[in-house]
Amino acid sequence: MKRGISFEIPNEYGTLLGEVLKPIDTTVFSWRIGNGESYIVLDDELDKELFSEDRKEIEGAELKNILENNIYYIIFADLQAYTEGEFSDIETYEEFIESQCKIVLLVVDSCYVTIYCKNKETIELLYKNAAECGYEDVKYITEVNDTRTRLSVW
Repeated sequence: MKRGISFEIPNEYGTLLGEVLKPIDTTVFSWRIGNGESYIVLDDELDKELFSEDRKEIEGAELKNILENNIYYIIFADLQAYTEGEFSDIETYEEFIESQCKIVLLVVDSCYVTIYCKNKETIELLYKNAAECGYEDVKYITEVNDTRTRLSVW
């Protein structure tokens, strides 16, 4: 069974999360912002944080605007999409399956992206998009090859 996808994005400034999430209508979700480190880029320099440290949630329309209309640099990112219910502390894939969370997006070391998704059609769209964008090492995550023990960037 497919749990999600993983791939590598370029280690560079850009709108990469907006591109990664392009097949998803991010506006229909409320997003939990987990621990991360990402910065807006201004005049080719790292500026303020993409998501302020004290901010733990964001509505989909605002997230879409931030990710598609800013140049930024991602070091670590942890985003979780919910359509209803309360946000959960998700540590494992099993907790993800039992939760109201629909999508978990993790970026580690600026280039390693992992996306877990409950909707199988969305997994296919994300895979196709990642391949079409030319991202490296695009592969499905299954119960056989999933080596991640925690759904966390730390």
